Amino acid sequence: MTSGTLLLAKAHYPVTTLGPGTRAGIWTQGCTLHCHGCLSRDTWDADPARAVPVEAVLGWLASLPGPVDGITISGGEPFQQPEALAALVRGIRAWRDGLDHETIALDILVYSGYVYSRLTRSGESREILDMCDAVITGPYVDRLNPGGRQSQGGSLLWRGSANQRVVPLSALGRERYGALADIGKTGEGTGPQVQVSVDEGPEGRRVYYIGIPRRGDMEHLTSRLYRAGVRSGDVSWRP
Repeated sequence: MTSGTLLLAKAHYPVTTLGPGTRAGIWTQGCTLHCHGCLSRDTWDADPARAVPVEAVLGWLASLPGPVDGITISGGEPFQQPEALAALVRGIRAWRDGLDHETIALDILVYSGYVYSRLTRSGESREILDMCDAVITGPYVDRLNPGGRQSQGGSLLWRGSANQRVVPLSALGRERYGALADIGKTGEGTGPQVQVSVDEGPEGRRVYYIGIPRRGDMEHLTSRLYRAGVRSGDVSWRP
């Protein structure tokens, strides 16, 4: 894998559930962490046949109609493609530098299943972090997800489980993510948010759920849809 190509699982706009404002979402493909309860098992396997040029992803970003308040990169595990991730983030920053800064403040947020201390021990990862505005780190731990309808606590907002850490990395990151930087805090009065995307492809229609649901929410949704006569096929959150 060269720095010019990215194993891409999906790109979507608009995303309103993984960071502040209206965002572009980029999901990488390939993850060996295999967190129990992961909702994105479909991104675990790396398929080199689905590699795309980083320039194509940057071209897609530049073609978006707006508004774009930020870019969210998730996976998969983005940091398992460090050269491609660095090229992508570097390209996003170059594109951002050409925008009208008086009207647009666009942040770069990256999700990683690695803990922050591990990322900072790698020179490649540190270089990427230096180019980002915020990172959300740590493996998904199912028992530390607040749970479904029975949960009485606050929402973790853009985190899947309470162990995950929000780390602002720039002045813009501190402005937008600083209030969530304490991993013990939850978003008071803010419930989990999930949006639905329907894509038509050569394999037929696929429904994507984008966001951070509470533990048990997806099974509850599947049950509700089944009772309404909607049958789901393979789903990414089941083994």
